[in-house]
Amino acid sequence: MFLLQAVQSFDPDIAREFGGGVTQVNFLGVPLFDSLGLWTLLLRFVFNFLVCWIIIRFFYYKKSQRRDYYFTFMMFAVVIFLIISLMDNMKMNVAYALGLFAIFGMIRYRTETLRIREMTYLFVVMGVSIINGQALTTSYLELFITNLMVILAIWVFEGGKYSKQMSEKVILYDKIDLVNAEREAELKADIEHRTGLKVEKIEIGHIDYLRDAAFVKIWYRPKPGEANTIGTFTKLKEFNG
Repeated sequence: MFLLQAVQSFDPDIAREFGGGVTQVNFLGVPLFDSLGLWTLLLRFVFNFLVCWIIIRFFYYKKSQRRDYYFTFMMFAVVIFLIISLMDNMKMNVAYALGLFAIFGMIRYRTETLRIREMTYLFVVMGVSIINGQALTTSYLELFITNLMVILAIWVFEGGKYSKQMSEKVILYDKIDLVNAEREAELKADIEHRTGLKVEKIEIGHIDYLRDAAFVKIWYRPKPGEANTIGTFTKLKEFNG
């Protein structure tokens, strides 16, 4: 802590005034090496990377087991942090940077729409990286407590007994005689027998009496570590993207 305070309080102009030598090599008006800026950037980068890794590895990935989103979220954390840090060094408006990141909130991937949980973690990673990249005048203790509060909030809501994730599937069901409000128990029992899933809720969709088929949407509790990425697809072209 003493070393960090000494580095932050160092002023090259004062050092020159009292005879201290400060060598800085410039090329076209841009310094080739800035030791203070480099160490500050590396320290904050490692801190931000560690916080985002804890959030993604121990909270998101533990339940979803989605390696593709693991990579996506971590790369968002790295790139957003660096952009914010460099934009601050160039005295650019942070609102411009936030406008760029807002575009990603409207992304629709070719194979699937980003679900609410993935969108939430994407927003968290972006927010944490922006905070850590922009908080140059904030004390290290305040920055640490801010990130700790985010991690604790995720731990509380992800670890609670009411936070158990439910998966959903859309089934093209062929026993049209069971698609009846009075026979819901039989419908549920038949679906559980044929799928092996513990069904929590059933919703009836489109019914085609000419083909004796109906779309049935079910909600169920997934097994630990099970990921359901194509549960709502109803056509082959949706799966192929």
